[in-house]
Amino acid sequence: MEKTTMSVRELSAQMGISLPKAYELVKSPGFPTIRIGTRILIPVDAYKEWLLKNSAHR
Repeated sequence: MEKTTMSVRELSAQMGISLPKAYELVKSPGFPTIRIGTRILIPVDAYKEWLLKNSAHR
């Protein structure tokens, strides 16, 4: 079964950015997150949509 969410640490590795930058990103308006208590999860499909929408199209 494929994972439907990823952690902030996994997001950091996926994007090749530092963990503090990943936390900064997930706290920015419009970035898709699910909060369960203090845990922050990123829905994979919503992340992919966000990435496409926010990438520079030239």
